[in-house]
Amino acid sequence: MTRETVLRNAHIVLADEILSGSVLIRDGLIADIGSDPAAAGEDLDGDYLLPGVVELHTDHLEYHFSPRPGVRWDPLPAVLASDAQLAAGGATTVFDAVRIGSSADDKRDAAAATARHLADTIELAAGAGLTRAEHAIHVRCEVSAPNCLDAFGEFADDPYVKLVSLMDHTPGQRQYADLEVFKRFHVGMGYVAESEFDAFVAPLLEQSALYADKHRRAIAGLAVERGITLATHDDATPDHVAESVALGGCISEFPTTVLAAGEAVKHGQRIVMGAPNIVRGGSQSGNVAAAELLGLGLLHILSSDYVPSSPLQAVFQLAADGAIGLPEGAALVSGNPARAVGLDDRGEITVGRRADLVRVGAHDLPGTEHHPRGLRVPVVRGVYREGVRVT
Repeated sequence: MTRETVLRNAHIVLADEILSGSVLIRDGLIADIGSDPAAAGEDLDGDYLLPGVVELHTDHLEYHFSPRPGVRWDPLPAVLASDAQLAAGGATTVFDAVRIGSSADDKRDAAAATARHLADTIELAAGAGLTRAEHAIHVRCEVSAPNCLDAFGEFADDPYVKLVSLMDHTPGQRQYADLEVFKRFHVGMGYVAESEFDAFVAPLLEQSALYADKHRRAIAGLAVERGITLATHDDATPDHVAESVALGGCISEFPTTVLAAGEAVKHGQRIVMGAPNIVRGGSQSGNVAAAELLGLGLLHILSSDYVPSSPLQAVFQLAADGAIGLPEGAALVSGNPARAVGLDDRGEITVGRRADLVRVGAHDLPGTEHHPRGLRVPVVRGVYREGVRVT
């Protein structure tokens, strides 16, 4: 039996324009887009209709699973809570990040068993139809950790794993080139006491020298062999980028300098930055601002990182600031991330694509120091996955 839905009286954000009209959904796909007012259907009252957010990098699940240091929540409620929050932010496709690789002194608990348990729960919930968004797994590999390669063995053949990223948070390089930033984060999060910081750092430097290069190459080889999209994290120098390209990396996540981002783009890599960087007006670690990369043509994808609502907030704020239009913004959070991981069936409002859609009302507020032209706050009023309303 054919299932049809009409969403009418909308400002439809297409790839290259905003069209006032209606969208016909048939059996989960976009069947027609028209500028004529539809006589029947769900009235969107002039709200924006955008493609659903394709979220490639969110570690938000960790906050639900471990809401306080030393506290572990039941994983299924944690997964469902994270899913609900991401969907409320407009996400219809989510790559949940699970982090592997830890040292004996690492109080963040990135043990393989924990990551595997979370991934199993995500897959259980998704397979049972309990989630609002469609979910895949993004394995974040702390290559300097002694147990990282063994831990990756628990994920290498998992069909839910669609993205692997190689990261090295050893202090003194990449994201934490400034050691004080590393100290402020780890002490502030309660991972280590200030009096124990020096003793905490010393073995991390030793482990990186022993394991980082070996693990990086081995995991990259396994990912490429299995056809899993490979990303590298926090590249800071041309040498980092050259290494990433040689390993088969096609996504550069959170490059820390303009130089690294430029080199990555020259080699055809897609640049991912955090939407909170846009909203806050800069990097929390003191690295390159996402807005600067965007202005230089060196930014392709925005992810929510640690704030589920931030992709759409960033898109509407960039439009309010006059930096880009909403069609270009939608590409940053939907079309470009979808293509980066081979999901060519979604990410744009186009006939034949999946009807993964988000209805958004925009509200204007007075300006701030970072956004003097005024704030534009998006309010998600409806989310549709394959034409079925999920939020």
